[in-house]
Amino acid sequence: MNKQHVIEIMALASGITQREAKLALNAFTDAVQETLQNNGKVSLVGFGNFSTRHRAERIGRNPQTGEPLTIPAATIPEFKASKCLKDSCNSL
Repeated sequence: MNKQHVIEIMALASGITQREAKLALNAFTDAVQETLQNNGKVSLVGFGNFSTRHRAERIGRNPQTGEPLTIPAATIPEFKASKCLKDSCNSL
Protein backbone atom coordinates (compact mmCIF):
# COMPACT_ATOMS: atom_id res chain seq x y z
CA MET A 1 0.00 0.00 0.00
CA ASN A 2 1.32 3.43 -0.84
CA LYS A 3 0.32 6.97 0.11
CA GLN A 4 -2.24 7.28 -2.70
CA HIS A 5 -3.99 4.08 -1.58
CA VAL A 6 -4.16 5.40 1.99
CA ILE A 7 -5.68 8.66 0.71
CA GLU A 8 -8.30 6.74 -1.29
CA ILE A 9 -9.25 4.60 1.72
CA MET A 10 -9.41 7.65 4.02
CA ALA A 11 -11.68 9.46 1.54
CA LEU A 12 -14.05 6.50 1.16
CA ALA A 13 -14.20 5.74 4.89
CA SER A 14 -14.84 9.32 5.96
CA GLY A 15 -16.99 10.58 3.08
CA ILE A 16 -14.59 13.38 2.12
CA THR A 17 -12.86 14.11 -1.17
CA GLN A 18 -9.46 12.68 -1.98
CA ARG A 19 -8.07 16.23 -1.95
CA GLU A 20 -9.30 16.74 1.61
CA ALA A 21 -7.99 13.33 2.66
CA LYS A 22 -4.57 14.19 1.18
CA LEU A 23 -4.52 17.48 3.12
CA ALA A 24 -5.45 15.63 6.33
CA LEU A 25 -2.79 12.95 5.82
CA ASN A 26 -0.14 15.57 5.02
CA ALA A 27 -1.13 17.57 8.11
CA PHE A 28 -0.77 14.43 10.24
CA THR A 29 2.65 13.47 8.84
CA ASP A 30 3.88 17.08 9.16
CA ALA A 31 2.74 17.22 12.79
CA VAL A 32 4.48 13.92 13.63
CA GLN A 33 7.66 15.03 11.86
CA GLU A 34 7.73 18.40 13.63
CA THR A 35 7.13 16.79 17.02
CA LEU A 36 9.95 14.27 16.48
CA GLN A 37 12.31 17.03 15.30
CA ASN A 38 11.71 18.70 18.67
CA ASN A 39 12.48 15.42 20.51
CA GLY A 40 8.81 14.93 21.35
CA LYS A 41 6.71 11.78 21.36
CA VAL A 42 3.44 11.05 19.55
CA SER A 43 1.13 8.49 21.16
CA LEU A 44 -1.86 7.10 19.29
CA VAL A 45 -3.77 4.88 21.71
CA GLY A 46 -4.55 1.54 20.10
CA PHE A 47 -2.03 2.11 17.30
CA GLY A 48 1.42 2.90 18.68
CA ASN A 49 4.03 5.46 19.67
CA PHE A 50 6.39 7.50 17.52
CA SER A 51 9.58 8.68 19.23
CA THR A 52 13.25 9.30 18.53
CA ARG A 53 16.31 7.39 19.64
CA HIS A 54 19.97 8.40 19.71
CA ARG A 55 22.32 6.03 17.91
CA ALA A 56 25.96 6.38 19.01
CA GLU A 57 28.91 6.77 16.69
CA ARG A 58 30.33 3.43 15.63
CA ILE A 59 32.93 1.81 13.42
CA GLY A 60 31.76 0.15 10.21
CA ARG A 61 33.48 -1.33 7.20
CA ASN A 62 33.48 -0.41 3.54
CA PRO A 63 31.95 -3.51 1.93
CA GLN A 64 34.12 -3.22 -1.19
CA THR A 65 37.52 -2.69 0.44
CA GLY A 66 36.98 -3.89 4.01
CA GLU A 67 38.50 -0.61 5.21
CA PRO A 68 37.16 0.61 8.58
CA LEU A 69 35.22 3.87 8.61
CA THR A 70 33.42 5.91 11.25
CA ILE A 71 29.64 6.04 11.04
CA PRO A 72 28.56 9.28 12.76
CA ALA A 73 26.07 9.47 15.64
CA ALA A 74 22.49 10.10 14.61
CA THR A 75 19.02 10.64 15.99
CA ILE A 76 16.62 8.21 14.34
CA PRO A 77 12.83 7.93 14.36
CA GLU A 78 11.32 4.92 16.04
CA PHE A 79 7.83 3.38 16.05
CA LYS A 80 6.58 0.96 18.68
CA ALA A 81 3.29 -0.77 17.86
CA SER A 82 0.64 -1.01 20.56
CA LYS A 83 -0.52 -4.34 21.95
CA CYS A 84 -3.84 -3.86 20.17
CA LEU A 85 -2.10 -3.44 16.78
CA LYS A 86 0.19 -6.40 17.42
CA ASP A 87 -2.76 -8.59 18.42
CA SER A 88 -4.73 -7.60 15.29
CA CYS A 89 -1.77 -8.60 13.09
CA ASN A 90 -1.47 -11.97 14.81
CA SER A 91 -5.17 -12.85 14.81
CA LEU A 92 -5.21 -13.90 11.15
